[in-house]
Amino acid sequence: MDDRKIIELFFERSEKAIEESGKKYGRYISAVADSILASKEDTEEVVNDTYLRAWNSIPPQKPKKLGAFLSTIARNLALDRYAARRKERENVAAEAILDELADCLPDSEGLSPADEFHLRQAVNSFLSSLDEKTRVVFMRRYWYMMPIAKIAFMSGMSESNVKTTLHRTRVAFREHLEKEGIAI
Repeated sequence: MDDRKIIELFFERSEKAIEESGKKYGRYISAVADSILASKEDTEEVVNDTYLRAWNSIPPQKPKKLGAFLSTIARNLALDRYAARRKERENVAAEAILDELADCLPDSEGLSPADEFHLRQAVNSFLSSLDEKTRVVFMRRYWYMMPIAKIAFMSGMSESNVKTTLHRTRVAFREHLEKEGIAI
């Protein structure tokens, strides 16, 4: 079926429009989405969402080239899904990194402004007490949220050495905060 007839089916609100679009452009839309997502499940969802978006867009829009219209929708939906997946992975990674410090830091909720100031001063004094290489490793991990492999590469250290350095620094950090009278 040609594009003009498929678009007429959309304007008539016939579900056959989706069926015919799938027959003609389904593989193409899947290829567009899969090239971005590389996930069968996500690609299938994007394809289905593409048809829904087309259904809600036609009318009032009347695309001149249905294939280009559908592939643009699929591409944008796939990029949105890819960005959401990436952000989710980054959030999970950041949470895991911060969990490493959970045993060292007090719960920040309920801290008075004076307690926050005291904690900030204690953190700064601890960081200034570290040698430069240890401080850089510590900051790259807990401030910049870098993965251990990247820290190792940038620091010219083995991953095992970075892990050991971080562990020892966390232990020293906790001890420093306890000496400063900060309850953990």
